[in-house]
Amino acid sequence: MTTDELAILIDSSKPLVVLLPVGAIEPHGPHLALETDVVISQAAAVRAASVLSAGGLAALIAPAVPYGVTECAAAFSGAVSVPAATLTALLQSLVESYLGNGIAHVGIVNNHLEPAHDQAVRAAINGIDSTRASVSSPLTRRWARTLSGEFKSGACHAGRYETSIMMAAAPELVRDHERGELPEVPISLSEKLQSGVEDFAEMGLSRAYAGDPARATAEHGSEQLDLLAEMIATQVSEAMES
Repeated sequence: MTTDELAILIDSSKPLVVLLPVGAIEPHGPHLALETDVVISQAAAVRAASVLSAGGLAALIAPAVPYGVTECAAAFSGAVSVPAATLTALLQSLVESYLGNGIAHVGIVNNHLEPAHDQAVRAAINGIDSTRASVSSPLTRRWARTLSGEFKSGACHAGRYETSIMMAAAPELVRDHERGELPEVPISLSEKLQSGVEDFAEMGLSRAYAGDPARATAEHGSEQLDLLAEMIATQVSEAMES
């Protein structure tokens, strides 16, 4: 958008929401692009913007923040990490700057689910008026319960859940031949993390994925994106009404 176009939206009668997608540059097996988490956040935000617009709000998608805390996959090529404090400071500055432009609410959308990253993202809105900023993440138990069985099992890093979403959102970023030949890796990242194992290689993810990517479909991915969009729209709406 141009500055004039944005100014018109800010000055209109509809409250303007900006959705800020956040992800990471991180290994996602031999079949998904390193930017998978960023793409998922962007795709979910696009669908959420439509839901918010239908509810009487104006919604825009901000340029994504593609880098995050990525230590679990450090043993594999393509894990690009920033310190948690750096990420928190950056996101907080962005939220405050958007709000300073006259945006009514900034909704951070996060789909990189490494615990230290998720905590850093949530910390970015500490001290900001809770009606004006929110974080949407499927790590929130309320929303985790709505997602696929594989997601709830914790064996969902580049498995059926994420691969399906990528097939629906950006099929050109899926190496379909490799995907179809991958065996299931039934290792729960959530269980491993709870037991103190924080490295993918030590968890047994020898190719940087867990779950069953061979069973992924674009239809399943679209269903999961709709659920993520509902999560985002509800988080934003409830925050603005509180």
